[in-house]
Amino acid sequence: MRRFNWFNYVTNDKFAMVNPSQDETLRMVLNPDVTVRTRGVMEKCSMCQQRIQAGKTEAKRNGTTVLDGMILTACAEACPTNAIVFGDLNDATSKNAQRAGNVRSYHALEEIGIQPNIYYMTKVRNIEANEA
Repeated sequence: MRRFNWFNYVTNDKFAMVNPSQDETLRMVLNPDVTVRTRGVMEKCSMCQQRIQAGKTEAKRNGTTVLDGMILTACAEACPTNAIVFGDLNDATSKNAQRAGNVRSYHALEEIGIQPNIYYMTKVRNIEANEA
């Protein structure tokens, strides 16, 4: 999801009651891995980079590799239908890699050679019911 920062949240007095970055003490609650951008910047999903780093650190601390389902992005965690899956495409046994190999999976703008790491799945349609 993309969004545009219309306000300068850091200095705008309208956000003083809800913005911890305007108070010296409250600034300590902010996540240092997530930047607070200024006005006029187009924002897009960071794929929860801070959660990815935390998952890698936890796996390293435990002496294991990052296992399937160990890292969960905020959108995947909030999705009630489990339509969003996050995982390692290089691990052939992961749920994410299996979904990517599905015949319904595709990349956005695939026809012009863009190869992002995000796969989408086409909608399931009952074509046979329409033919009858």
